Amino acid sequence: MPADGRRAWIAPPQRVPWFLRPALWIARRMTGKNPLPGRLLAHFPKGAVGAGLFEALAAGSKDLDPRVLAAARIVASAATGCPFCLDMNAATWRRAGLSEGELDALVRRDTAAWTGLGLREALAARYALALSQTPVVVDDALMGEVLEAFNPRELVVLASTIAQVNYWSRFNQGLGVPSAGFFDDTGCAVCLPSTPAVDAGPRAAGHSG
Repeated sequence: MPADGRRAWIAPPQRVPWFLRPALWIARRMTGKNPLPGRLLAHFPKGAVGAGLFEALAAGSKDLDPRVLAAARIVASAATGCPFCLDMNAATWRRAGLSEGELDALVRRDTAAWTGLGLREALAARYALALSQTPVVVDDALMGEVLEAFNPRELVVLASTIAQVNYWSRFNQGLGVPSAGFFDDTGCAVCLPSTPAVDAGPRAAGHSG
């Protein structure tokens, strides 16, 4: 990440391929923002299409309980240290049915407090923490508990979800993408470790391709 923590290393391309424009428009409509990662991917259209499909088909409430998905995504975001990912995923806490205290425990990776989340949520958080380390180490004891709590399809959904967050985390941090202001702390005492919500500007313009 850039030393000042405020701007991406590069700017998006000035011209976006026509076939990517609808997806970027949809992203703006869905998030109320103009997400920088998608615009940066326009430098590599094939990569943008692949990442876009993966994101469009991301797990939802029909695949796994929203609390379980949110716990996994928030912990993976925090463990990999991605300001943009944590900003975006923590913003879903109310919609997913998490309490403020649960959100705080997940963001701070307070594993002792995870027992209060519920069995499946706590296991999803522990599994996300294990899969978000380098190197990845999932011990037999944890895997045994996970296999008892989730059926094979649910486990694949969970592992895919965590891997997806890890992809975006590495991509965003590799290009210095800052947080974007998704998380609204109004009425919430939880503080997120983040960078200022500043988009790629003059500093990055000289590095653009």
